[in-house]
Amino acid sequence: MKALAPGTVIFHRHRGYGVITHVNLLTGWISARFGSETRTLDLNLKQDEVQYADGEPILFRRTPPDRMPHARLMAMVRELHKAGYEKLYLYSWPKPSGLHWRWHLFTGQRNWMQRPWREGWYGSGADYNNNPVMGWGDSPGASTDELIHALAKFDPQGLAAALGRDEDHTAWFRGVCDVLLPGYMYSLDMARANGSGLQAAPPVPVVAVRAGMPSYAGPAIGWPPGWAGLWTRTHAMPMRRINLTGEPELR
Repeated sequence: MKALAPGTVIFHRHRGYGVITHVNLLTGWISARFGSETRTLDLNLKQDEVQYADGEPILFRRTPPDRMPHARLMAMVRELHKAGYEKLYLYSWPKPSGLHWRWHLFTGQRNWMQRPWREGWYGSGADYNNNPVMGWGDSPGASTDELIHALAKFDPQGLAAALGRDEDHTAWFRGVCDVLLPGYMYSLDMARANGSGLQAAPPVPVVAVRAGMPSYAGPAIGWPPGWAGLWTRTHAMPMRRINLTGEPELR
């Protein structure tokens, strides 16, 4: 099946040629603009007989698609670890609503709370539903190898920073992938039970990446190396000090 994303040219039997402006992979609905019309038309991929520009039918698969990219990212990071890029880490955590999970790839020092941010190395499952790409020039549905090559082409300097050894984290990550993939992902979220304080060592949350999948019932997942003790304080990124005087500060 070809890629299906905003910008794809389609053909509709009543409207003719058009361009997709919005895709929802969870429901199978798309929005498209035809000709010089200013408004978009909502179409159902299961019923409206939408085709690609060359006439190939667009068949919405019955199997629920991934609602978040975390499992694909985990598979990519595992392969990069095998290639020697062991200082590559994947942090994932839920939005306050709990409906979607964010993700963040970072390299260099393994500091879970003060992670360096690089453009294109982070995203949200909410954005992924509408535009199923990671953000570094990859295509929807790209394989693990294709994701790696796209990332290396997008930010070779950033990926080079992941070269090095981190054997304990690599072993932990490999074990987690063996247990969870391809249907589940981990979330490094320190949830409070019933509004109480942080627990000493709560179970690592595991979330299904596809709609309709049963709750995870496999073995418990341990926290990554370097996480011990982090649950004893508030998990918030440090804020830069605000200078209201306008005078330069001595450091």
